[in-house]
Amino acid sequence: MTTESVRSPATLAEQQAAIVRALVAGAEPPPGFDADDLAATAHGLLHKRVDEVARRFPALAIAAGPDFHGRYLEWARTRPKTTTAEDAAAFAEHAGLPDPRPRRSRWPIRGRRTLGK
Repeated sequence: MTTESVRSPATLAEQQAAIVRALVAGAEPPPGFDADDLAATAHGLLHKRVDEVARRFPALAIAAGPDFHGRYLEWARTRPKTTTAEDAAAFAEHAGLPDPRPRRSRWPIRGRRTLGK
């Protein structure tokens, strides 16, 4: 990386954020980084992400149909991941499908009672 390629010095945190945006949110590669290398890494991370959602929420993958992977990849390409559950819920909302996350019980689970007390 040359000093001419950078207009103003960025902090390490800003540089790291730019790399993360390029890897998970479809942003342009920051100056000084090989675009092909970043694209290959981003591709791998995106496919890992869709596999993780499909594995953890198989009902969502089935409900989305046989083109789930393609639809999810297109949707996720410019959206950074938060958590797998939030990712799945956001995709489901986008696709007009029910929220795949398990619902919480209305009834609290009480602790065991000990005998004799």
